[in-house]
Amino acid sequence: MPAFAPMSEPLSDGVVALRLTAERDIPEILIAYQDDPELHLRQGIDRPPSGAELGRRSERAEADRETGRHVSLTVLEAGSDVCVGQLITSRVEWQQARAELGMWLAPQVRGRGLASRALRLASRWLFETTPLERLQITTEPDNEPMLATARAAGYQCEGVLRGYTLEQGRRVDCAILSLLRGELAQ
Repeated sequence: MPAFAPMSEPLSDGVVALRLTAERDIPEILIAYQDDPELHLRQGIDRPPSGAELGRRSERAEADRETGRHVSLTVLEAGSDVCVGQLITSRVEWQQARAELGMWLAPQVRGRGLASRALRLASRWLFETTPLERLQITTEPDNEPMLATARAAGYQCEGVLRGYTLEQGRRVDCAILSLLRGELAQ
């Protein structure tokens, strides 16, 4: 099973930067969940993560990256090391050469184009450093900010998967968007 590449320096396009998520990001992550009480709902989880849960994730992060299970990247404004969001690669299927991406930004930095820049940067990194051929995003069909972010990063909407997930005891539709290797704009 391939691994996700280590990152010696943050990836940056001069406006946004990405680095591997670290334990030092936990306070900002907790604040983001406090500032946006619906953030966890958009992620399909019952409640925001606790500091202890984030600490356990941090302890497993290097092993998860090295074994290719998933990788979490911290979104930064270029020139800063303060977490303003995360981009998480999950549901990795190496035999099928595909993975799913999810992301969030703290409320105070939304609407400035950082999300699409971060998604484009992460997609390029994943295609350049892994054998993945397809990246996909699933989100609720009414999550216009995520749909617009994905489209701005070059992802194409493939449709709606009806009743695709079970969240809080109810079936939820999911829009699915994808980007194939070679489709990423230069």
